[in-house]
Amino acid sequence: MNRALMPLFVLAAALPLAAAAPPLVGQKAPDFALSTPEGKSVRLSEAVSKSPVVLVVLRGFPGYQCPYCNRQVQDFIQKAQGFADAGAHVILVYPGPPQDLNAKANEFLADKKLPANFDLVLDPGYEFTNLYGLRWDAAQETAYPSTFLIDRQGVVFFSKIVKEHGGRTTATEILDAMPKPRAAK
Repeated sequence: MNRALMPLFVLAAALPLAAAAPPLVGQKAPDFALSTPEGKSVRLSEAVSKSPVVLVVLRGFPGYQCPYCNRQVQDFIQKAQGFADAGAHVILVYPGPPQDLNAKANEFLADKKLPANFDLVLDPGYEFTNLYGLRWDAAQETAYPSTFLIDRQGVVFFSKIVKEHGGRTTATEILDAMPKPRAAK
């Protein structure tokens, strides 16, 4: 190696990698593949090839089942017909440390019946959360609660990232942001 370049190489190796930033409205959403607690693989690029996607990032299991996540998911389930009418696929991301995450996700789902167009996927070890720049790296935290609407080309057209426990998107807010079918002429 050229001795003149050695200090630059050492400096570059010492710098931390830049953290990923969440996708912005108008940007392509990073592709990912995650599995449901039952082992079904869900890939974003496959989902958006069929329909728009509502991507909801929950807090997962930060040491307890988040009551805000429970209320938000129940709200979305109650309005499931609206998502079906809009032709949308809802993907709920449940992040957390890999140990017991599947069991904790099943505990979260125990009082919920997910409609056919909904999937809850696991993010063990925060790979997705880090890819989307949503890691809430503090005690008793996992991910910033977030919602993205992604069109059939994989482009984000709505984004809301909440850096607190409350203030989540509601199903009505998301349904209002969905494209409306064009009236026949």
